[in-house]
Amino acid sequence: MPAPDHEVTTGSRRAFDGKMLHVRVDDVTLPSGRTSVREVIEHPGSVIIVPLTPDDEVLMIRQFRHVTGKVLLGLPAGLIDPGEEVLGTARRELREETGHEAESLRLLTTVFASPGYTEERSSIVLAEGCRPVAREPDQDEPIELVRYTLGSLSTLLVPGDTQLEDAHAMLGLLWLLRLRGM
Repeated sequence: MPAPDHEVTTGSRRAFDGKMLHVRVDDVTLPSGRTSVREVIEHPGSVIIVPLTPDDEVLMIRQFRHVTGKVLLGLPAGLIDPGEEVLGTARRELREETGHEAESLRLLTTVFASPGYTEERSSIVLAEGCRPVAREPDQDEPIELVRYTLGSLSTLLVPGDTQLEDAHAMLGLLWLLRLRGM
């Protein structure tokens, strides 16, 4: 029988169970016949929202990110809760993080966040017609709302510039610019 052209999982065991993430270790057989292990972060999935106001302003956020140790510019985003649909998560996170509701929501794409070690799938959602609504900001999640005109977005996507370091935000903005023919 010929060797498979990809690795095959031959066993799996739980290595860590956290509140949000779980880690498993998979034993695999490689196409060469050798064996190896793959450490996999299991993740519930996430939604990244590209919010656009009726005045063609993009709502972005500045937020401290513990893992990086600094404040990053990004798009509103969040984890998909058990039993929750992608657009429902987008609606909830948009309101929580920006204080806005969208007239319409549209799924643009779903991508693997980092397929080398996590099965996390991130869905990018376009939220159009975003208008402010009443909300109670989360005191434990300080977020600064920042507005960019469509025309100024290209200043965030300059090679070598580090004012936008969040890959999901870059991808979301590139999708928006493509949809708008910019």
